[in-house]
Amino acid sequence: MTDAELLAAAREAAATAYAPYSSLRVGAVAVGESGAVYPGANVENAAFPSTLCAEAVAIGHAVASGERRLRAVAVISPDVQSIFPCGQCRQRMAEFQVERVILEGPDGGPESHLLEELLPGRFTDWR
Repeated sequence: MTDAELLAAAREAAATAYAPYSSLRVGAVAVGESGAVYPGANVENAAFPSTLCAEAVAIGHAVASGERRLRAVAVISPDVQSIFPCGQCRQRMAEFQVERVILEGPDGGPESHLLEELLPGRFTDWR
């Protein structure tokens, strides 16, 4: 899939978001090493720390499906432009060796970032 197609799939996933508290719908797709695409949407909770980010749901979907390495994650929100993953999700991406993060740029087109740009000095396996 192209980056634009991945963003479109993430936008479709955002339509299923459960965001009654913030009204900020976010969708993501994780692309496994196999090439399979796994969607996810944010799931809010009244106990805010229990909220799940769209990226976490997509990555969890991929891992539960047997993926252990991810090529890319695309993230989008129909409610704001150029949304970036939070720090926890960036670290989660590092765990599964995500190479690229695809976001919606200011012009509405895809914008690709290497994870190392978004999370320099990330924590890696210390064993």
